[in-house]
Amino acid sequence: MFFSTGIIISFFLLAILLGKKNKTEADRFLAAWLFCIGLHLTFFYLFVSGLLLSHYPFLLGFEKSLPLLHGPFLYLYTSSLTDQVSHRRARFLHLLPALLTYIPILGFLFSSPENKIFVYTNKGVGYDWYSVPLSLAYILSGIVYVFLSLQKLFRHQKKITDQFSNIDKINLDWLRYLIFGLGIIWVAVIYGNDTLIYSLVVVYVLFIGYFGIKQTGIFSHHGPLPGDLPENPPLTEEITAPYPPPGQTDSGTNMEKGKYLKSGIDDTELHHIHEQLTNLMHQEKVYTNPDLTLGDVAQQLHVHPNYLSQAINSISNKNFYDYINSHRVEAFSRSVKDVKNQKFTLLTLALESGFNSKTSFNRNFRKVTGLSPSQYLSQVNANYDREK
Repeated sequence: MFFSTGIIISFFLLAILLGKKNKTEADRFLAAWLFCIGLHLTFFYLFVSGLLLSHYPFLLGFEKSLPLLHGPFLYLYTSSLTDQVSHRRARFLHLLPALLTYIPILGFLFSSPENKIFVYTNKGVGYDWYSVPLSLAYILSGIVYVFLSLQKLFRHQKKITDQFSNIDKINLDWLRYLIFGLGIIWVAVIYGNDTLIYSLVVVYVLFIGYFGIKQTGIFSHHGPLPGDLPENPPLTEEITAPYPPPGQTDSGTNMEKGKYLKSGIDDTELHHIHEQLTNLMHQEKVYTNPDLTLGDVAQQLHVHPNYLSQAINSISNKNFYDYINSHRVEAFSRSVKDVKNQKFTLLTLALESGFNSKTSFNRNFRKVTGLSPSQYLSQVNANYDREK
């Protein structure tokens, strides 16, 4: 019953995805992965129930490639969701190892049902040489693709912290949980038994369903996803004008530290840009815009986003996300010390400072000050009482 529940949920989620309008590439990869998971659970259910041997022996052997598909589908889903698909035609090569597993056992796959039953009931007799390399391939595939998927996710999170001041809806934390979840399953493959492994797979399917419902946009017809972010415009290797005119910047420019354009900009220019930025923060208080992006600030300063990012990283030793949120924390600190604001809640002051949620406020405040907002307020009140 437990395994059949996993099968039903897998194909139910698949049906929801297939019925979704305006499906993205990531949706299609997730749908293919859910089909693979459902099929894999079906094979296991038929096997443990005895139905595979008694009613469907002609299917024996076709399940061998399925473990080699989960890692690639996770990787392709992560790559597509984070918009990091470089060679679109070559991506399907990740599925090739699964197909190659059939070549050594082609004779078995198309042999009689009686022969298949004999091989399976005698622990793979005649194919002993095949089992060990295949098991190693399963484990290697799982480890490698979990690592590669995490690498893609970390690159995405580095990219958005260089461009956005609010990342709660695009940081893909839930995807990290899915990647770690699959990693746990592969640990069970190494050290556990089949019952444990497939029980974890069922739980994993429930996990996908939970995050699919919780995360707006995965199974619904609307909602922001990372793929909806502005696309990065192609940039030339060199930019001759250090300060492009307004309107030629783009909020989606890729800002990875250490990979700036070969502009030849010197420290004097970087300090000048940083000084302009500081003045903008103090005079215009642009950080109070909760959706502020690097491109927005660059356009106001009439500088290229790459130079602005370089100035922030080099002089402030922060990415754009941390830089803007540190100003929001400072603004909140000033507000909470003002006796005129005592009638307001901490959250109200935080929202006025540019934070868009209580979670984001608490996380960034503790990161900057080392204290929770309530602890900080207690210190402020204690200092105020001493000064009376």
